[in-house]
Amino acid sequence: MKAIVLREFGGPDVLHWEDVSTPAPAPGEVLVKVHSVSVNRTLDLIVRQGNYPVKIQLPHVLGVDPAGMVVQVGEGVEEPQVGGRVAVISFTACRNCRHCLAGEEANCLNSRHIGLHRWGGYAEYVAVPARNAFRIPAHLSFAEGTVITRHFPMAFNLLATKAEVKPGEWVLIMGATGALGSCCVQVAKLLGAKVIAGAGADERVTAALAYGAHFGINYRRQNLADEVKRLTDGQGVNVVVENIADPTLWPGAFNSLAIGGRLVTAGAHGGGEVSLDVKRLYMRRLRIIGAAGTNLPDVEHALEAAAERKIRAIIDRVMPLHDASAAHRILEQNQTLGKIILDPTLG
Repeated sequence: MKAIVLREFGGPDVLHWEDVSTPAPAPGEVLVKVHSVSVNRTLDLIVRQGNYPVKIQLPHVLGVDPAGMVVQVGEGVEEPQVGGRVAVISFTACRNCRHCLAGEEANCLNSRHIGLHRWGGYAEYVAVPARNAFRIPAHLSFAEGTVITRHFPMAFNLLATKAEVKPGEWVLIMGATGALGSCCVQVAKLLGAKVIAGAGADERVTAALAYGAHFGINYRRQNLADEVKRLTDGQGVNVVVENIADPTLWPGAFNSLAIGGRLVTAGAHGGGEVSLDVKRLYMRRLRIIGAAGTNLPDVEHALEAAAERKIRAIIDRVMPLHDASAAHRILEQNQTLGKIILDPTLG
């Protein structure tokens, strides 16, 4: 089969279109003919650069969220069956640690990931554990299936499980047109919140309003905390979803919280180190909640909402897999509104 192979860390040019052996599914696995896989800022670009905290064994094939058709099943697999249209989640819990036994797989102490610990979906075929392959609703394309299962489960985890958003609460979404941010806008609205989209350009604010946000703020041009207070009659928001960790943006987001507010975070592509006003933290009874990974029910919630057309995948463009280097350059230059999808069946 053809695959994009990473043999050394570096810029986009280290991604090579090569012939490699087609994998065979082990017991409990399925072989998927890949029709779509997304390009992710952290789990693809940062990994490719060699800056991801997980040790990557080279040579390696990226791609944490492939979707496609099941073409072969390993021993012991009953579902999904050959011919099934599936989207694959990367996260594989150990199912033995105290978190897994408590039903909190997102907090697994020994989790492994497709596209990090084992070869991923930047290829014509990928072998994955059968329990990681979820049926795509009939009306969704493979590309939509990739996006729905990649970021929406995290959005449900952040907003419904961690932040416990309630109907009528105010929620500020930072980076609201990013891959995760655009999903959080939709999930917050689905939960009945009043949604403020924070973005770094006027056209991105406009896009976030089209995704369903009630209000929008350009945090590069406007004073974020002041605008939030104006919109909320001086109270601030109940929840901030912050997945940037940019030291220049963090204070505005943090200061936008109402008394008793919650800030939930699951990203750090803006730097990762920020200053924290601890006096404000305890005087206003605030909470900062870190989250990573998703629970399997979050995946089911996302697919159910997609099947009912309550959420939609935001896709910027679809490119042939052999153009992976070009796709990485486009994402590095922030030239997207939505996900870039690579399709091995094109070209």
